[in-house]
Formats: sequence, structure tokens, C-alpha cells
Amino acid sequence: MTLSRRRFLAISAAMLGAGPARSAATPARWRGVALGAEAEITIHGPGAERALAEALALVRAVEAEFSLYDPGSALSRLNRAGRLAPSPTFAELLGLVDRVHAATGGAFDPTVQPLWEALARGGSLGPARAAVGWERVRLGGGEVRLGAGQALTFNGIAQGFATDAVADMLEARGFGRALVDIGEHRALGGPWRVGLADPVAGYLGTRTLDMGAIATSSPDALRLGLEGHILDPRGGRGTRWSTVSVEATRAAIADAVSTGCCLLDLAQIGAVMRRLPEISAVTLVDADGNLRSLRA
Repeated sequence: MTLSRRRFLAISAAMLGAGPARSAATPARWRGVALGAEAEITIHGPGAERALAEALALVRAVEAEFSLYDPGSALSRLNRAGRLAPSPTFAELLGLVDRVHAATGGAFDPTVQPLWEALARGGSLGPARAAVGWERVRLGGGEVRLGAGQALTFNGIAQGFATDAVADMLEARGFGRALVDIGEHRALGGPWRVGLADPVAGYLGTRTLDMGAIATSSPDALRLGLEGHILDPRGGRGTRWSTVSVEATRAAIADAVSTGCCLLDLAQIGAVMRRLPEISAVTLVDADGNLRSLRA
């Protein structure tokens, strides 16, 4: 079975939003769009409506930092000017990127944005390839600076970062039961059922979350010409897996690792898990729909 991107997203939304595995009082719930993705926040407990308003304000604050869809965001301004005095939030994300870039041997690299732009235009990839390289991004003296021709995309980590921001706030406010989905999922309390779908194989089953996060990347869910939307910053052009799903304590780590691991083999993914103790499991679907699972 082959799924269009629209159909894949519809199945993912239905399955990933399957909800709690036990009955509960009616929660406060929001559904909308954030950072270019369908999003949903579900909160149980007294004061949930007030917390939901605070959660939405947090999401919009993260968008103001990292959205490529907003020309006034901090990221858009950095890409235009090549330099930026980062906020503490922006600097925190840069630190996470640095960790995952190192742990994945460079497979996760936000400097692929020029490649995206070149593919979208149908232009030559040569100049765009020359601009790729996280090691050329400099942070120091209260400023982040890009190398010549560089631009960043945080589309492989910002959704998880926003998910963590909301979940952390809810946990700090004493909420013991919530499910936050800003493109990636993180649970407080549980159990929550979270489904796994693949663009080719379709619905594959569920995972149960009590406390923790899960993020899924499927390169062929969106294509630019002949290319999937996850591009290899190291010079290759192909991905190894149809779907990668990562379970971890933090959604930002799960988000970034699921992106990078689309480009890695089993041995390399095992090494990533050893380098990042936040990861508890990785589920992989190959091009034929075969399922593989790795556990820490």
C-alpha cells in the first residue's frame, strides 16, 4: 500500500492522537497548528484551562524564535543577517543541536537549509553543498554567527523543543496527567497510547507512554522532486529507513535523533543510543515495511 502525504498525515493524526488507555474526566484540550505541524495539547486536572492558555503562549514564543514561516522570527533574522545575539532559549537549542550533531556523527545538521532551498528552486546543489557544515557555525561573545552562504533550519528539532517547553511548564505547575503534541509527543502520567504509521506500510501498531517522549520521522512523507525531505548533510542523498521512531525522556532529543537516524545503519544507531542516555528505544521500518527495534 502506498500513502500520499495527505493520507499519511491523516492516519498519523488519528493513531497518534488515540488518547489515554484508561477513562478520565473531560480534559482541557486544544487543537491547532504550530511550527508548521498539526498540534494538540490535552491537560487533566483543576486549573487545566488556565494552564492551556499559558501553554499556547509558550508555543507562540517558541515559534517567534525558530519558525521559518515567520520572517520576523529570530531564526529568519539570523538567516538573513548571518549573525544574531541569541536569547537564552535560542542558545539552549543551539546546545542541544551541538550534542545531537556530535552523537550522530554529523547526520543531524541544521545547515542543510540551503540544500532545501536549492531543491525547491530546481537549481544547482553545488553552491548549497559548499555551505553545509555545522562546525562553521560559531557561538561566542554573546553572538551566533553563520559561515558564508549558510542558513539554518530547526525543523528537525524545534517541534520537540516546543513540546518539552509545554510539558516542563505543566510538570512544574503540578499537573500529573497531560499529553503534549507539537509535532512530537511527550506524556505526563499515563498510560497514553501512541500509534506508529509508515507512509508505505501504513499503520504498524501502538506504543504506550507513561512519562516520556516519542518522535517519528518518515523521509518520504514529504518529497522535493526525487528527494525525501530529510537530506544527508555529509554528501549522500539517500535515506536508509522509511520511518524512524525514537522514544526518549525529552521530545527535542527524540525529534533530532529520529531525523539523523534516518541516514544511519543499525550499528551507527546503536552507537547514538549509547552516546545519548536519554534514548530508551528506536523503532525502524525499512523500505519493504519490515520492522526492527533497538532498546537501550
